[in-house]
Amino acid sequence: MILALLLAAAAVAVAAPPSESILRRLVAETAVAQLGRADPAWPEAQRDCAGLVRFAYRTAFKRLDPARASAGAFRDGAGERAHFADAATLLSGTFVLLGRDEGSRARLRSGDLVAFAREDEGGAPVHHLMLVVRPDDPAQGQMLVVYHPGEEGAAVRSGRLEDLLREAPHGWRPAPENPLFLGFYRLKEWTP
Repeated sequence: MILALLLAAAAVAVAAPPSESILRRLVAETAVAQLGRADPAWPEAQRDCAGLVRFAYRTAFKRLDPARASAGAFRDGAGERAHFADAATLLSGTFVLLGRDEGSRARLRSGDLVAFAREDEGGAPVHHLMLVVRPDDPAQGQMLVVYHPGEEGAAVRSGRLEDLLREAPHGWRPAPENPLFLGFYRLKEWTP
C-alpha cells in the first residue's frame, strides 16, 4: 500500500508543470546565448523573430517538460498543440495580451514579448516579436529586449527596453501612441 502511494505521488510530481520562474530564466538564457553566435540546433531556415521565440521556449521546455516539447510547445489557430507557429499564431494561440500601457510595461518579466505589426508592400501584415529579459533584481541591470531582425543571415540583437522607448524610430517604440505597437504579451498559462 505504501509503495502504491509513493508511486502515485511520483506520478503527480512528474505531471506537474515546470516552475514558471525556472522556465522564464531558461527562456531568457537561451535567447541571450544567441547574441554571440546562433546555436547550431536552431535551424537556419527558422532564424527570424518568431523563430527566436520558438527556439528559446522549445529549448526550455525540452529541459523542464520534455513531454510538452515533444507534444508541441505552442498552440495553433484552433488551440491545438503545435511544433511550429508563426508570429501572428504565437500571439493569438500561445500568448495573451497584457496591455500596451506603462503599467503593463512595468509588469514585464523575462520570457514576455513585445510585439509590433506593419504592412508589407502588398498590404499583408508583418509581425515582429522581441523577447523580454529582465533581471530578477533590478540592481543587476535594466530590462532588455532580445530579437532577430528578420533578415537572412542577420545576427540576434539586444537593447535596453527604455532605449527602445525613447530612441528608436517611431514605428519601433513600444508606446500606446504608436499604431504599429501591438502590445506586451505573456504565455497564456502564466496569466490568471
